[in-house]
Amino acid sequence: MGEVVELFGRYTGDPSAAWQEIVDAQQCPFLHKRCYKVRKSSAEISIGTCTVTHGKVSEPIVICPTRLIDGGQIFADCVDLLLLHEPGNELHLIPEVGIPGGTVDFILASTKAGTVVDFVGIELQTMDTTGSVWPTRQRLLDDLGVTWHDPAPVRPKSYGMNWKMTAKTILMQMHHKAQTFEDLDRKLVLVIQDNFLDYMKREFTFGHFRQPAATSDSVHFHAYGLLDDSTRLTLTLASQVSTDADGVGRSLELQAEARVELEVILGTLQSKLSHATRFQRVGDSLPPVVSNAVPDPDPEFDD
Repeated sequence: MGEVVELFGRYTGDPSAAWQEIVDAQQCPFLHKRCYKVRKSSAEISIGTCTVTHGKVSEPIVICPTRLIDGGQIFADCVDLLLLHEPGNELHLIPEVGIPGGTVDFILASTKAGTVVDFVGIELQTMDTTGSVWPTRQRLLDDLGVTWHDPAPVRPKSYGMNWKMTAKTILMQMHHKAQTFEDLDRKLVLVIQDNFLDYMKREFTFGHFRQPAATSDSVHFHAYGLLDDSTRLTLTLASQVSTDADGVGRSLELQAEARVELEVILGTLQSKLSHATRFQRVGDSLPPVVSNAVPDPDPEFDD
């Protein structure tokens, strides 16, 4: 049986945490507002589960994509892929940008005198679960001595990790979008956990990916590990691999497709620039990220 490792962004092994206050507040520390993952049967209750353990995987598994934006490190790690960025340019972080073939979670744009000169697309993907983490969460609250109010009984359900479907879904989405960015001579980055990348390397065709990553490639995978310092878990960049649009197709034994004009995306980005989108690594209030993967029949936030 697994366990909840991070709840409302706090490491459950931290002895100094005021758990009753944390659970009552229901705040996501990465968004600086209430956790947006709520129960279907009780919308006033935020679930707050960020990271769990499961099965034989030794490292905790992140199940909420918003967990990845902690401190803005994943965005800072993409700046080097803005090849036209120059000192003095402003950085803007723009969420949920629609392009032909889908929506990109974030665009990190470099601007000069208010005009977009370069940009990189950033997709986030964490593991989708099967079953429900809710019973495990409630047992944790009992262990922590937290008083909780929920009229529904805690059922002895377990949860699982949907490795295969999560991988296939995000690779298909990257396949659809990769050619778009390659045609624009821009980069597309997928931010994932290192154990998820290890799984994809085992189960899909990844021998043609380059490691270390090559700046010339259009598609980059940034894999992060979790460093445990006994009071918190810290995201650390573990590895970077890269390929091109055809390479993403080869991982699924597909052919790359999709075309779009550069002016279309530039126009979209230009219209979204504002003071609120200016990127700062620490202290920013960032928007939530919703996983692009197809929901499971019984996702975590189902009863």
